[in-house]
Amino acid sequence: MAPPETRTRRTAPQPGAAHATPPQMTPDDVAQACGRIMFAEDTAAMHLGVELLEIRPGYARVAMKVRRELTNGHGICHGGYIFLLADTAFAYSCNSHNQRAVAAGASIEFLAPAHEGDLLTAEGVEQHRAGRSGVYDMRVTDQNGRLIALFRGKSATIRGHFIEERKEQP
Repeated sequence: MAPPETRTRRTAPQPGAAHATPPQMTPDDVAQACGRIMFAEDTAAMHLGVELLEIRPGYARVAMKVRRELTNGHGICHGGYIFLLADTAFAYSCNSHNQRAVAAGASIEFLAPAHEGDLLTAEGVEQHRAGRSGVYDMRVTDQNGRLIALFRGKSATIRGHFIEERKEQP
């Protein structure tokens, strides 16, 4: 999924506002629409060059190139940026059902270093969703498929939807 074509003008609604749902959207269509709406306002992800590659219900895949300014005093990618990438995949995967959700908690295990020039990909998968909470697992890998980190996030839904669901007329 490509980011919005223009980033200078924001057209997404205020948080909590909803767009109208076209009739007969599939769950994949809904997830993609939610992703587009979220990405239009995700200034942190845009600032770091994070790309939303794929989104579907309960799933998201994002990528980010490790630039020099993302490295620490050891010459490796700062763990905070790896966490941010994983957290971004988490955000898109748990918001893919058209119910706004935020993190209730998250943890990460750093397994290998990432270096300047590496292309990191975070893939988020829903493990469980019930009531107002969900559990999601992220795998962060480099361009060679090497596992860099494992992240687990717990979501909590909040008020609001990304797109307004139309009621069928009798």
